Amino acid sequence: MDILRKHQLEVSLHEEQMLIENGRLKEDSPLDLSESFEKLCEACRKGDLKSCQELLTEGVNINARDQFDYTPLILASLCGHYEVVRLLLESSALCERDTFQGERCLYNALNDKIRNLLLSYDYSKSTDPLQPFAAHITSLLVRDTPNTSDILIGTAGESFRLHKFILSSRSPYFSKRLAVTPATTSWKLPSMTPPQAFGIAMKYVYLGEIPADVGGGPGTGYSEDEILEGIDKISEKLEIRGLWTGILESSDRRLARQRRTEEMEKGRNQLEAWFRDNVLKHKVSINTSKADDIRWDRDNAIFADVLLRADEPEDGHEQEEPAAHSQVIMMSDSLGDLKGIPVGPIPQASRSPSRARAARKSILFPVHRAMLLRSDFFLAMFSSAFREAQASEHLQIVTIDCSPDVLEIILTFLYTEKTEIPLELAVDVLLAADLLFIERLKLKAAVVLSTLGNGSIPQKSSQHSAADLEPEEEVINIYDVVRAGWFTRVPRLEEFAARYFAYRLESYIEEPEFADLIQESASRIQGRQETDSIELLDEIRYYLSERFRLRFEDAGLEEMMDEEAAISGGRDTTDNDDGPDAVKIPEHWGSGAKSENVGDGSWETGTISPHSADQERPMLHGKVRTLDGEVAGDEFAGDAINYQILLGKIDTLLAKLKLDA
Repeated sequence: MDILRKHQLEVSLHEEQMLIENGRLKEDSPLDLSESFEKLCEACRKGDLKSCQELLTEGVNINARDQFDYTPLILASLCGHYEVVRLLLESSALCERDTFQGERCLYNALNDKIRNLLLSYDYSKSTDPLQPFAAHITSLLVRDTPNTSDILIGTAGESFRLHKFILSSRSPYFSKRLAVTPATTSWKLPSMTPPQAFGIAMKYVYLGEIPADVGGGPGTGYSEDEILEGIDKISEKLEIRGLWTGILESSDRRLARQRRTEEMEKGRNQLEAWFRDNVLKHKVSINTSKADDIRWDRDNAIFADVLLRADEPEDGHEQEEPAAHSQVIMMSDSLGDLKGIPVGPIPQASRSPSRARAARKSILFPVHRAMLLRSDFFLAMFSSAFREAQASEHLQIVTIDCSPDVLEIILTFLYTEKTEIPLELAVDVLLAADLLFIERLKLKAAVVLSTLGNGSIPQKSSQHSAADLEPEEEVINIYDVVRAGWFTRVPRLEEFAARYFAYRLESYIEEPEFADLIQESASRIQGRQETDSIELLDEIRYYLSERFRLRFEDAGLEEMMDEEAAISGGRDTTDNDDGPDAVKIPEHWGSGAKSENVGDGSWETGTISPHSADQERPMLHGKVRTLDGEVAGDEFAGDAINYQILLGKIDTLLAKLKLDA
């Protein structure tokens, strides 16, 4: 490997700076002084997962830098926010070791846990989030089973099995030609067109990498110059001039890498626009009872080759709707406003309305099997002998067990690699993605649940009782999240739920459903012994200690409590008839010096009755009160007592469930 001398490095850096100034090369970390980017940086400093996710969804540049040359990833790493670092990396934040910003990020990481996470994300994984999407599109050029092509284009010595919807979305020339003759199944190119040139053009259309060596020479039938001339003519004819520009810049590695990223983004945007203008705009809403009667012509102008059906959830409300009778309307013309979409029974309204239960609706989406193959579920279905994989006069209807809104989110992801998942639908999307074996979408749904979900309920303060805070309606059901995480094998959801419970434990600890959840967690261990731990409960305890800042090995509080006990050991304690379960609190931590578990789940405390009117108010006349109404010396003492109270309630719950953990 050649080592560049100092003057060579300076020349290289100067040339790179000139390319940036001329607009040919983009900075990996451009300066961004916008208000939205400033908010993202502040959220990364504070470890605010919810705000980070929302700002990233809005499209804030994740790899920009602020006025002090800090990127969001550097700030999150420096401040020790592991979950934020993971979110940024999963959202394509740059951390390349051989760059200035990448090395800064690694050097400034607060601990080894974050540093190892950064090292686990190599360049290709962190900077090329569209690579799986592009790789699938490119693979369609050579995929034989199942066969999803619908047009054959031949050259002098080679034939290409292609897809009309991809050609139409990526090339203005094909878009216009196929709009006029959508039923075309084959084309023949001029005999003088080098097949190598057309092959490179199709690889570009299908989001493949442009080769540095175009081929040609002895034994190929064409010289390199002839192939380059053919590429030039084809790129002009198909109106894909980016192909020729990419050929010219292929010798510069960094320019080629930037061009590749730009072309993938451009291709994704073109496919997204085509998907929204053709697939989503032509979805059909029909009464569920008539959904199976839909007849969709195979020769249609949006080139759909299968229908996906999702039924709306049943509801029980009634409404006034007109009486109707059905009339079958068959359409075979591929042109016109309906773009060759034959619809089956159409309800024709009469003049006499009737009072009836609202009809349940089904939504049918006209889609392309080539894109559904990104799901292993559909790959297995269309590669088998199932009815859905067989050719038929009209398009096959495949019913998916999810709501129409969830199916639209799934299709948007399959066609575009991006999707916005509302928090209230995240659990349903997670379950549907698991059903269809779409792992990347599962991860996206889990990220939404574990970041936005943190802000769906205000965190309980250690100095406020449940009665003090007005209950807010939960956007998500945390019990559903835990069970969905177990069912779909997504560990981060159980971690999120444990943290969620720990910071609100006083609101959940006495709920019957919480007890059922702990019982379920214990039963998940096959052949569980009495001494085995309960994973969910272990994590709740861990995050509970984090909540109250009582990590004894780090803070040294254990030693302080031992010293306090030694000092008070010589005092008269004859009046303290503490049982073995009593929780001893140092005397200087305030009145109400102990909280004793009397064995039935209730708590007897100091001099203030748990039934006093003042119990509901944690702060009274400047005094700090604990969760059980006791007066603590200060907030630190209150935290310590509350921590012991909640641990005691966990022990009481375990005793009630007859579990030893």
